[in-house]
Amino acid sequence: MAIELLCRKLGMTRIYENDGTSIGVTVLEAGSNTVVQKKTPKQDGYSAVQLGSMDRRPSTVSGALRGHFEKAGVAVKRHLVESRVASEDLDGYEVGQELGVDLFEAGQTVDVSGTSKGRGTAGVIKRHNFSVHIEGHGTHENFRHGGSIGAGSYPGRVFKGMKMPGRMGNERVTTRNVRIVRVDPERKLLYVRGSVPGHRDGVVRVRSAVGQGS
Repeated sequence: MAIELLCRKLGMTRIYENDGTSIGVTVLEAGSNTVVQKKTPKQDGYSAVQLGSMDRRPSTVSGALRGHFEKAGVAVKRHLVESRVASEDLDGYEVGQELGVDLFEAGQTVDVSGTSKGRGTAGVIKRHNFSVHIEGHGTHENFRHGGSIGAGSYPGRVFKGMKMPGRMGNERVTTRNVRIVRVDPERKLLYVRGSVPGHRDGVVRVRSAVGQGS
């Protein structure tokens, strides 16, 4: 388990390597990631670090949440998430500590999680990449429908997980094994290769890769 850093997606651009190679990257801004609370196995049954990011006006939150930040001695944050860490690593974090992009280094692979762009209600062609029906014998008025969704007599029902029209996007997505191309501690920026989930100004969570390539 590794700490997850909250970042804001600024957008995409291109940077050039020393040999002139052009690389498409996504720029992530890691603002003030402040440790607000520590969860311990003795008190809470598990070990985790609660992080807050991006300041907001105290008048916009409830009194209970405002008191939670006052107890920690940190400013009120817009985003508050928990990051599971190993119990032996918990002593390395203190309430009020600021975490930044120096947790990562260029060439490292990370997993980036965020909420994908919402596309609204979509059909099977757009949502599941189905093929359009050919205009021939047996095809009637509908060319973008999904076709049969099951037999009538047996089993006489639609199986769970059948690919059908519905809401597309607006769900948690994790892009795994993304390589960090550049780290800019002064401007608190991470440059990661390729695209990551979410819209511009969306909040994503960056952690050390846990799968293949980490």
